[in-house]
Amino acid sequence: MASFSTSELFQELALGCVIPAAQQGFDQVWQLLLVCLLCRLFCRTGVPTNAKHLCSLVAGVYVLYQFFETHMVWVVLLSALCYLTLFLVCYSNSRGTFLSLAVLIYLLVGELHLVDPATWLKIRGSQMVVAMKAISLAFDLDRGAVSAFPSLLEFMGYILYVGTVIFGPWISFASYKDAMESRKLKFSWFAKISGSWVKCQLCLVVSTCIAPYLFPYLIPVEGGETLDRWLDAYENAISFHYSHYFVSFLSETTTTLAGAGFTDNKDNVKWDMTVANPVNVELPRSMVEVVSSWNVPMSRWLNTYVFKSALKLGTFPAILVTYTASALLHGLSFHLGAVLLSLGFITYVEHVLRKRLAVIFSACILSKSCPPECTHQNKKSLWVYGINVTFSVLAIFHLTYLGSLFDSDLDNMDNVENSMDPGEGFLASHTIQKWSELSWLSHKVMLGCFVFYWLI
Repeated sequence: MASFSTSELFQELALGCVIPAAQQGFDQVWQLLLVCLLCRLFCRTGVPTNAKHLCSLVAGVYVLYQFFETHMVWVVLLSALCYLTLFLVCYSNSRGTFLSLAVLIYLLVGELHLVDPATWLKIRGSQMVVAMKAISLAFDLDRGAVSAFPSLLEFMGYILYVGTVIFGPWISFASYKDAMESRKLKFSWFAKISGSWVKCQLCLVVSTCIAPYLFPYLIPVEGGETLDRWLDAYENAISFHYSHYFVSFLSETTTTLAGAGFTDNKDNVKWDMTVANPVNVELPRSMVEVVSSWNVPMSRWLNTYVFKSALKLGTFPAILVTYTASALLHGLSFHLGAVLLSLGFITYVEHVLRKRLAVIFSACILSKSCPPECTHQNKKSLWVYGINVTFSVLAIFHLTYLGSLFDSDLDNMDNVENSMDPGEGFLASHTIQKWSELSWLSHKVMLGCFVFYWLI
């Protein structure tokens, strides 16, 4: 970018980036928003339940075609495979395990042998949502949370629910059935949609137009080569974070618009779906809080259907199994696998270290905020705040380090559109190079924290 004054820079960004980015974002999703609204209105007409499930299925297939064209067949095929597997093991008490294995085999074979990498990357998000829904339903059937085996129409309406099939998030089968009952159209529903839409557009602007020029254009910071590398890594991380928030708030918009994403407490309906909590990520108390706030529904899914099932292996093995499952759902990507497994080690070390320090000092310095009735003697002392702030800074440091890998994300999206190789920038060598430039510092700090925990 050429040298501009501050006012000229903001004018150039507004005219050359902000307005075009917002317009392009709307152009890509307006049909999805319209179909979600039509599905919601159709469910309000009092038609039979099966007609509502059929509407959800048809609308989901339509938007899949709008986004993926003929490649949508792979998403539909996975959905059919999930129902067939459930039907074949319908009398088993291990339906969740059988379906998980079937989904894993399908995803591995599909990515490695059946579908080219560009196409697979394009449909990966929808594949992940379908897999999570089917697996959660299977485990809920095993546990009795869902009492009756769903019909084919009911199952496909849930799996391909128009509000979540493109951008997510995961919703439970019970939430889908509540959405089909269709609560009254109220101002709180419209306010939630409007708020989520405005937030998703703001996040798109930050990711596309603000973060790439954070240093030195918007915040003039100059330093040596090492500082420049870390500032560049922070820009990459912020851009990646806000592109994720954009999708998260967009998924809130589509899900709410289609009629899901509420809690009903004695006929007091609250449209309160939260997919991501950016404040807890950008200004975190801990890496544990970052993980749970990054994608709230997926965090809940992993905790309910993976971590608790694997907890009999022990806490640390269960954490590794959980992050491995997350990595497999996201696809066979070296950089994502490296980030997720690193997150698993970082969160575990931070959790056990802060737990040990909290016992030693009897202080509220755990990874998660203590409840008001906790028994710690030191709650609001200055040094307690100091320790918590130190861990917050450490979490931002880890996020910057991990986010440095995602500098080619937007380029990869363009590559997908042009049917080019989407993994070129994310080869193992790219990951190693990026972390080598930062001296593997996050991993070294994590190792140092673990040694300190072991010594005390």
